[in-house]
Amino acid sequence: MGYCMGTSACYGCKRIFSYNPMRVPSIRDPDTGSKEPVCAACIARANVQRAKIGMPPHVVYPDAYEPCDERELG
Repeated sequence: MGYCMGTSACYGCKRIFSYNPMRVPSIRDPDTGSKEPVCAACIARANVQRAKIGMPPHVVYPDAYEPCDERELG
């Protein structure tokens, strides 16, 4: 049994971070349509702004920034 983590730049701040590739919050790039990962700090900032305008927060799973079991990858 093994574990897996994704590592890439955050779509928002461009900092490199690691995450569970199956659970990380993401946003669709308007140019490519691909889902891009978003770090915990950027999601937290976005959720503060969403609350200010009465929108529900983005869901962040407890294991979004932890390794996942390799069997979850399919």
